[in-house]
Amino acid sequence: MTNIKLLVPLALSEVSLQLANGFQTHPFKLSHLGIRTFSTDAVSSSRLTRFSSIAQPTTPDATAALFTETPLNGETVQESSKNDAPLFEGFGKGIVRDYKARLPYYWSDFKDGLNGQSLAATLFLFFACLAPAIAFGGLFGAVTSGQIGTVEMIGSTAVCGMLYSLTAAQPLTIIGSTGPVLAFVACLAQLAQSMNLPFLPLYAWTGLWTSGILFVASLFSGSNLVKYLTRFTDEIFSTLISTIFVVEAVSDVGRTFTSTSSTLTKALETTTQERLLQQVDPQYSACIAQVAKTAYGAKVAALPTLSIPAVLGTTIGRPWLVPIFDLPVWARWAAVLPALMASVLLFLDQNITVRLINNPKWHMTKGRRQGNILDGMHADMLVLSVLTALQSLVGVPWLVAATVRSLSHVQALSKYDEHGKMVGTMEQRVTGFSVHSLIAGVILLPGPRQLLSQVPLSALMGLFMYLGVSSLPGNEMWERTLGFFKDRRLAPRERWSPIPTKVVRRFTYIQWACLALMCYVKQSRLIGVLFPVVIAGLAPLRYALERYGVVKKTYIEILDEE
Repeated sequence: MTNIKLLVPLALSEVSLQLANGFQTHPFKLSHLGIRTFSTDAVSSSRLTRFSSIAQPTTPDATAALFTETPLNGETVQESSKNDAPLFEGFGKGIVRDYKARLPYYWSDFKDGLNGQSLAATLFLFFACLAPAIAFGGLFGAVTSGQIGTVEMIGSTAVCGMLYSLTAAQPLTIIGSTGPVLAFVACLAQLAQSMNLPFLPLYAWTGLWTSGILFVASLFSGSNLVKYLTRFTDEIFSTLISTIFVVEAVSDVGRTFTSTSSTLTKALETTTQERLLQQVDPQYSACIAQVAKTAYGAKVAALPTLSIPAVLGTTIGRPWLVPIFDLPVWARWAAVLPALMASVLLFLDQNITVRLINNPKWHMTKGRRQGNILDGMHADMLVLSVLTALQSLVGVPWLVAATVRSLSHVQALSKYDEHGKMVGTMEQRVTGFSVHSLIAGVILLPGPRQLLSQVPLSALMGLFMYLGVSSLPGNEMWERTLGFFKDRRLAPRERWSPIPTKVVRRFTYIQWACLALMCYVKQSRLIGVLFPVVIAGLAPLRYALERYGVVKKTYIEILDEE
């Protein structure tokens, strides 16, 4: 194994490190695009000690031990480096590896989900997924003149969510529509209008091209590109999604506060929820609060409620199947251009979220190589590509891994010891399937559909805001920002505390500037279609910060450490 070399960027010095289990010292030469070129598996198992040298193994067996099967929390996992595969792999190799590792646990995924914690998570996630579906459905209806609306959004969320939970290699991921996808569809609708083309056929052809690109990417393990991303990108993207949630919720609440009666009702609803949160088990309080506000909110004042058709059908009564051949032949081929942008957007949106879910801090073990964040991504991309094609043909929103909902799902299933320390995550498929089954029942059955039409929008927007705010704690970009307003002498010591304050501020301000740019581009009618390019540019920017000395390498490796 003497020819195996790993390049390990230092956090506190410029000295080369070597891993304890069989790797030779090698000077670091590759400036990384936000890449961690060391083995995350070896790091997770042996925890790099930050010294200038580490003893080498004396026998080949010690070197080979890195790649042997090691028990972890009662499961057997195959240790392998995050970078042990090339950037692109052979036809279907990544997909086969993902399913081969996960399928042995398929039946246990259902057995392990039959408990009280799963029930509580299901009830919470039902509202947590329904609220964004309704909110984004209304926004899609506004930008597409009703051609894609609330019914299409809820239907797509329900059906595709069930299929994804049953077929994905990472079933804890929740798919749904996101702000970036909405922004892209709005730009596509404007493009169709400016070129006098029918929107839905253009949308369908763009989606079919996008599906094909994602399908090819999954076959050749294109998701390995994720290893070029780091915490720098994760934090910005996660904050963007939280910002979209909070802004949309505040905007809706602001409109509702225009009447005195609505203001009174808001106060009553807030009081009701606070009392429930104080007296009820926290696992169930959010669900009960939503039911209470639904039952009494609309009666106290004339709050706006959801607009749901009395008869199941599309929002404007169009046929479900999109007439794709109504688009001129030239436009069918030209649709590949916006499809390239859509592919970049869906690819990054999906993989950045799954990367957050695969973070070793959640202690997941089923079908996982220790510390590897790429496991399951290729199979999930295959599932996403197929779903994107089906969604395009019937004219419903494209769905991808939803950051806030997915993180809320994992947090609701986290397991803790008696000292409050997280020791694992309940890995199963029951909650994901159950949540989307309930959503399907709401839209398919007349009784629940009638009840849903009485739900005040403000009640769901409150949960919408909660989801956005609750995902911020733990985001170091947000934590560092809060630290600017604290007395450093009294504030708890953080991982980045040894770094000079001005450097921490500079790094964080750059992240906020990137977020502001993304928000601007997303809202722009002229350049909104380039929004995926901005996201893709975060990795090169991370490289440039180090390459040109904006933030010293020693500091940036601490700030951007996985």
